[in-house]
Amino acid sequence: MNDETVPPSDPSSDPSDGTVLAEPLARALGSRYLQYALSTIMHRALPDARDGLKPVHRRILYAMRELRLASNGGFRKSAKISGDVMGNYHPHGDAAIYDAMARLAQDFNVRYPLVDGQGNFGNIDGDNPAAARYTEARLTAAAEALMEGLAEDAVDFRPNYDGTLDEPVVLPAAFPNLLANGSNGIAVGMATSIPPHNIDELIGACLHLIKAPDARDETLLGYIPGPDFPTGGVIVESRENILEAYRTGRGGFRLRAAWAVEDLGRGVWQIVVTEIPYQVQKSKLIERIAELIQMRKIPILADVRDESAEDVRIVLEPRSRSVDPEVLMGMLFRNSDLEVRISLNMNVLIDGRTPKVCGLREVLRAFLDHRREVLVRRARHRLAKIDHRLEVLEGYIIAFLNLDRVIEIIRTEDEPKPVMMAEFELSDVQAEAILNMRLRSLRKLEEMELKREHEALLIERADLEDLLGDEGVQWGRIADQLRATRKAFGKEAPGGARRSRLAEAGVIEDVPIEAMIEREPITVVCSKMGWIRAMKGHVAADTALKFKDGDEGRFVVHAETTDKIVIFGSNGRFYTLLGANLPGGRGMGEPVRLMVDLPNEADIVDLFVHRPAVRLLVASSAGDGFVVPGDEVLAQTRAGKQVLNVRAPVRAQACRVVTGDHVAVVGDNRKLLVFALEELPEMARGKGVRLQKYKDGGMSDVMTFAIGDGLSWKDPAGRRRTEADLGEWLARRATAGRMAPRGFPRDNRFT
Repeated sequence: MNDETVPPSDPSSDPSDGTVLAEPLARALGSRYLQYALSTIMHRALPDARDGLKPVHRRILYAMRELRLASNGGFRKSAKISGDVMGNYHPHGDAAIYDAMARLAQDFNVRYPLVDGQGNFGNIDGDNPAAARYTEARLTAAAEALMEGLAEDAVDFRPNYDGTLDEPVVLPAAFPNLLANGSNGIAVGMATSIPPHNIDELIGACLHLIKAPDARDETLLGYIPGPDFPTGGVIVESRENILEAYRTGRGGFRLRAAWAVEDLGRGVWQIVVTEIPYQVQKSKLIERIAELIQMRKIPILADVRDESAEDVRIVLEPRSRSVDPEVLMGMLFRNSDLEVRISLNMNVLIDGRTPKVCGLREVLRAFLDHRREVLVRRARHRLAKIDHRLEVLEGYIIAFLNLDRVIEIIRTEDEPKPVMMAEFELSDVQAEAILNMRLRSLRKLEEMELKREHEALLIERADLEDLLGDEGVQWGRIADQLRATRKAFGKEAPGGARRSRLAEAGVIEDVPIEAMIEREPITVVCSKMGWIRAMKGHVAADTALKFKDGDEGRFVVHAETTDKIVIFGSNGRFYTLLGANLPGGRGMGEPVRLMVDLPNEADIVDLFVHRPAVRLLVASSAGDGFVVPGDEVLAQTRAGKQVLNVRAPVRAQACRVVTGDHVAVVGDNRKLLVFALEELPEMARGKGVRLQKYKDGGMSDVMTFAIGDGLSWKDPAGRRRTEADLGEWLARRATAGRMAPRGFPRDNRFT
């Protein structure tokens, strides 16, 4: 394709001029996607740095103002509000509009709610608000402060989507709402994430910026130590990281739940969580902690209960009174949303047009510059109103001084207006005002009252002219306005005190999970079909055990609850289970494959208790093997750890604890080979080296022993037999070996 105009294949495709414009697909898609991206960035996802609102929120507040839903007035149905917003200003789905409005009313999501909701507007558990037809709403005092001055030409207006109404481009914003309530949004190729802050601290920083426009970030941090979340919590981020985040506009804050130890008497205690992190759903948090208890990932935690009413109260019950509360909470901070990271990405629209990642000072500067513009525009608007009123008052005074003649002109003249204008030198505005005056007002036309109002307006006009002519006076007036806002919403106002505390994170020690488990003896029983269980105590070897029909016992191992049970699969992978996490011994247990990812085609080769500092000899059915340190076979996940590399049809065949100085290996062909252990390499993973050479079949069994003690095995009669003279079978590794001595077991096994 090219950019030229080509004749259409179908003349009816464009009835206007009968031509079709062709352009490369990449250019067509690129230009259209760019338009979509810009629309998303500017009109949907990113907030304006001046009032901290996205278009949908701004339109909701403005529509509620137009409905006269003042903070001290009555409520209206949310369906009416969302319907007006959709029909007049925001042509999108009413469900999306209602969701946005409901969020502005949630005191656990918004630090200073802008909508006063009546009814079910959701809760901290994550439950959704009731349908819009069931709830009612009105504006809050904070929302009214954001819109103060709209009727005084404080901001620009623009036509709505269909040109029938006007809507504000931005709100006057009496306080820095962008930081006070925060914002989140995902646009095309960019996103924003701004946590909420405390108004009192923000205004303190703004007042300092008015005095010192070039204030350092460290100084501003003295006024704004960090975010202030509506749900409280403890911020444990270091001061250096907070300073860097505010300086660059990018970073994050670690936020923890607030908790305390509650003494129940007689040495018994429990932990009570009273504040949870911001935007964490309480129900999901409790589900996660219950899952940790069920999976025994935190063995020192016995139970979790939700005793919340109006406030948050989550009770954590330890397994024993000897548990350290700090250790328990440290484990929960690591494994649950009792500690979260709140990101900071102050990507905002500067002047409503340019997306930019701003630092704290730049965002506050944008707000202050906006307030100055609002102040100047309101002053000019008031000045125009005063000039108009002064003109009218001067006409009233002339009419008062010549009242009889004015009445006579009105009564006798067909067109009294031009006559009055000519006789008394009145302007059109003054003459019109006199003619529109009601008779009942004549009694109020007292010269002293008119002159008093006239003088007051002249004084106010002079004050406004001084304000418009002096930038210092303007900043002083802005500071006074900010102080008044601080008094209304600051720390002395209801709900204005800081909720999130700042503290040091401290060092959470890595406590081994074994240290949190009560040490008790158990007997691990695993059947031939792979059902595993842990019986209390050390069961005698001759104890009769029950298994499922068609199943039988295979492994019976004495261990303790703190031990790690290692399973070696025929796929060459090692799997690790904690003794305390094994199912109880009252039933038949559970399949191992439900606890670890052991494939169905793989069998269990060996099961043993891990002991530190041991070495293991692993070997495959093909006769390859090597020595691996015992600590290298421990797996951290249920997927296990690959140690012996095998490829079908070769399978892992044996795993033996290394003792002595020699290796004995026997094949399916009953040939026995003995060689020095030092000929085997020690490695963490691999295929290994050849242990014995075979023409047909493969390896049957392998073991290590001390050459001085001789090689022993059980004969068919069950008696222990030892072969001391092994010179006939002693050779180099990877040789074929000789036929096993008389009396060697028929199954070619050493044990």
